Amino acid sequence: MLSTSIAALCAALLASSHDGPDPIGSWSLSSADFDGARLEAVLGVHGRAEGPLAFVEDAHGDALYFDGRATRVVLATDHATSEQRLPTRHMTIEAWASVNTPAAWGGLLGLLQDNGDAEAGWILGYDGKVFTFGLASKGADDGNGQITYMQGKTPYEIGVLHHVVGTFDGETMKLYVDGELDAESEAQSGDILYPDHAELVLGGYVDRNESFFHNGRLRSVRLFDRAASSGWVRAGFAHGRELRHADPYLWIDPELRWVVQPYLQWATKDGMTIRWETSRPGSSEIRFGRAVEFSGEGDARVGLLPKLKSDASLVLHHELRLEGLEPETAYYYQAVTHDDLGRELASTFLSFQTACVGDTPFAFAVISDTQGNPSVNGRIAQLAWAQRPSFVLHPGDLVDTGSVKSQWVHEFFGSMQPLFERVAFFPVLGNHEQDARLYYEYMSLPDPEYHYTFVYGNAQFFMLDSNRQVGPGTRQYKWLSGELARSRATWKLVIYHHPAYTSDENDYGDTWSGPSTRGDMRVRALVPLFDKHGVDIVWNGHIHSYERTWPLRDDRARQSQDGTVYMITGGGGGSLETAGPIRPFFQNNVRHGHHYCMVAISGKTLEMKAFDLDDRLFDSLVIGK
Repeated sequence: MLSTSIAALCAALLASSHDGPDPIGSWSLSSADFDGARLEAVLGVHGRAEGPLAFVEDAHGDALYFDGRATRVVLATDHATSEQRLPTRHMTIEAWASVNTPAAWGGLLGLLQDNGDAEAGWILGYDGKVFTFGLASKGADDGNGQITYMQGKTPYEIGVLHHVVGTFDGETMKLYVDGELDAESEAQSGDILYPDHAELVLGGYVDRNESFFHNGRLRSVRLFDRAASSGWVRAGFAHGRELRHADPYLWIDPELRWVVQPYLQWATKDGMTIRWETSRPGSSEIRFGRAVEFSGEGDARVGLLPKLKSDASLVLHHELRLEGLEPETAYYYQAVTHDDLGRELASTFLSFQTACVGDTPFAFAVISDTQGNPSVNGRIAQLAWAQRPSFVLHPGDLVDTGSVKSQWVHEFFGSMQPLFERVAFFPVLGNHEQDARLYYEYMSLPDPEYHYTFVYGNAQFFMLDSNRQVGPGTRQYKWLSGELARSRATWKLVIYHHPAYTSDENDYGDTWSGPSTRGDMRVRALVPLFDKHGVDIVWNGHIHSYERTWPLRDDRARQSQDGTVYMITGGGGGSLETAGPIRPFFQNNVRHGHHYCMVAISGKTLEMKAFDLDDRLFDSLVIGK
């Protein structure tokens, strides 16, 4: 083909323009390089495309767009029978690629097996924030192989083409992004360790039991059996610098639809934040009022809301803050988006209530570890909504993998929408969120968003990120100490993910065969603060079961209410865990099973009730002051 000859000539010119290795495989992924589903290689084996083929134009031609669902290019169904030459000890992978959807296991070019402890092969890819380079060698072989997944430090820009290079010289792995060294590791050495059988794939992370599709562009990929020098990498980036500085390509859905339906955040006595996400950029509009005014009859009957808050900016993530509202007041709202074609997307009429003040009674739900189980967390959302909570506390692990967008869309917001469209939720980060950018894209919380406090009625809530340091002298410790000292609330309630006290069988030591710390010792450093300032209850997740302690003070159980009750409410959806065989001194009630809690506060009385998936009460607590 003419296009193949031109591409080969360009590759030869590029290789001869500076010192560096010659490729053993070179693939340009422009429309001219495809004959139907066949990818004509510049060097090496030809490829076979799967899924839809779409190409994105740029100033220098075009590039294949991988849809994240079905598109990939298979270069070899099994490297053991392929004619493609592979690196043995030294290697370089070079790619011009963009990422449109962050993913925990993103792949640009890979040949690997990573199944349990059996790890072999290599991959150039990305995670939820940065580019990655993974490789296994014989020098680091523990009997089953061991891949080092090296993460860069420079975040990629969504939709922007980046120059990404991974090298290995038998001693050191290096990862370059846009011509600069971004990470290196000496964890691997010697010859590359290959699996017996594996696919060689462009645009995916694929092994025997996993297949994750790339969403973004691949413009070109080259494979070498030598380790490129830093000068060669810089020169390679310089030749394509214009690609890096071109405008990003963000795929636009032809249909205007909900990606995430309206949900509520940051409820205060005089305001509410309403958010939603659409498939196409559009304007943001909230129609609201204290009552829906209906006119007309039958099919012509329409509802109107008297007030309007809007933003004409065309965006995918919509956020509007309603302010100047009355406390303890019911409002009705409708979220509306108009796209650039004039089409309208409008929600049904929904409702919320502003926060109460003083000693007015209120109630809230506590639901944690909803991760990866929409059938369970959806059921819990329905049960909790039936009790009409004022808001929801979520002690972390909202999703199973925070960098995977589909989990937020389908396994969290999608299943819990009936609850969150009518009551605000206040979350903290769990370990499964991975501090991913998607968490911050979806949440509207006070800066820095990973710790904050809010007042509701006569209670104050203190929200922490226990993935970060919380010991004495750290930012969060000093912040919490100051906030607790200033608080004049009747009830002081703390929420973070990892438990200071737990009866779990094996998270902090195998209790079936030996000792356990019975909790996360990092966060146990916070306990003296709770004792000093009279914190009433601490809610945690992380352990996928239910537990309530006796009131604790000075690391001892108290028979009176002079102490802090620690509760684990990790039964929101994650795979269930079990208590160990030995009952620790702090344990009052422990239960294996999915569940949620309802907490009601009226003046100086707090009532807590815990319910299972059949909505049966299995534990309760009353605290009076």
